[in-house]
Amino acid sequence: MRVFADTSGLFALLVSNDLMHVRAKLNFRYFAGHRAQLLTSSFVVVETLALLQRRVGLGAVRDFQLKIIPLLEVLWIDKDWYARGIQRLFALSNRDISLVDCLSFEIMESREITYAFSFDKHFEEQGFRLAVFHGMDL
Repeated sequence: MRVFADTSGLFALLVSNDLMHVRAKLNFRYFAGHRAQLLTSSFVVVETLALLQRRVGLGAVRDFQLKIIPLLEVLWIDKDWYARGIQRLFALSNRDISLVDCLSFEIMESREITYAFSFDKHFEEQGFRLAVFHGMDL
């Protein structure tokens, strides 16, 4: 199973006082136990690092870099991916959906990934499923 890792899932995994922390940890254990391949983008990595640094501190950034990044396949965004993401951003014309999200949707579609490790409703609105453990069979 391939799962796209979004900022909301990764942040919740590392921040113990995040409302979704427990659920994120359960999901991550589920993914490990089922040998799920976690893919993300370099834009998600940068967004996650920025949030961790600003809201939690450099210790959380270090943990993310040393413990989580090695478990992820990171797709590094080039000018072609950027163009696809920005085109989708303008096509959606929704100020609540970020460029990072639009790139994630483009990657998921191109790689035929159905599930996102995310707590962001925009993934469901775009036709993807949230890979969040709550008794459902992933």
